[in-house]
Parts: sequence; C-alpha cells; structure tokens
Amino acid sequence: MTERTPTKAELAARAAELEGLLTEAEAKRDEYLDDLRRLAADFENFRKRAARDQESLIARAHERLVKELLPVLDDLERALEAAQQHEEAKLEEGVRLVERQLRETLAREGLVEIETDGRFDPHVHEALLTQPSEAEEGAIIQVLQKGYRLGDRVLRPTRVVLSQGVGEAQPTE
Repeated sequence: MTERTPTKAELAARAAELEGLLTEAEAKRDEYLDDLRRLAADFENFRKRAARDQESLIARAHERLVKELLPVLDDLERALEAAQQHEEAKLEEGVRLVERQLRETLAREGLVEIETDGRFDPHVHEALLTQPSEAEEGAIIQVLQKGYRLGDRVLRPTRVVLSQGVGEAQPTE
C-alpha cells in the first residue's frame, strides 16, 4: 500500500484546523493565566490582611495590659510621695498595695508562681548551689528566686539551693 500525498486543499484545511486548535488553546491558556493571577492577588491580599489583623490584636492586648498596670503605677507614685514625707508606715502600706495589685493583674493574665514542694524538678527549677543539710540529698532547701509559668510555658525557672546531704558546700556545675 502506498501513501498518498495530501492535496493543497487538504493541507490548507488541516492547517486551518490546527490554527483553530492553537487559538483555542491560547485562549484557554490566557484564561488560566488570568485566573492564576487573580488567585495570587487574592492570596497576597489575604496575607496582608492577616498580618494587619495580627498586629491589631497584639496592639489591643498590649493596650489592655498597660491599662491594667496604670493603677499600679499610680500607687507607686503615691508610695514614693509618702517616702519623701518620711511616712514609713504609709510607704510600707503603699508598697504592699502595689505588690498585691501587680500580682493580681499578672495572675489575670495567666501568670502562676512555680511551687516548690521540696523536690527538685529540672523542668521548672534551676539549681544554683548545693549545701550540706539534714534534708535528703537533692531536696530543695532554699528558694533564691521565685519562678513563674505563663500558661504551660516556664517564663523563669525557680532558682534553688539543693541539699547535698551531710558534708561541705560546693557549687553545682
């Protein structure tokens, strides 16, 4: 069987058909490209809006905390005024009031003091020294600085002195 050569008319028709398919494919390509550009622009707008919303939320949270701390600042100023007038009783009362207000404000924000029940927990305690004592070895015998949690995160570990049992004091490494 021999292959026949297409006529000019057949070639022209086939070329017209292919041009039509090419034009159709280019139109679809342009449509998809426009859709992709719109989607990319929508995503960029969403990203910017989310960043603005997050910044706004952070600013409102800071504003709320600062508003709650303003009365503490006022009480500190009153305590300092009492100190200038050498009214020690009022100074002590003022400082206690400030400390209580600050603790209450921070507690409302979720701050919790890390308890020490005498047992050392390396996740929430930091051992600074060991000293001889009657307590069992490794027990907490003194708190040097209180530790705090905010939610489930340790903001600052409790700094403690541990018992080394009976013997000489040595710093821990």
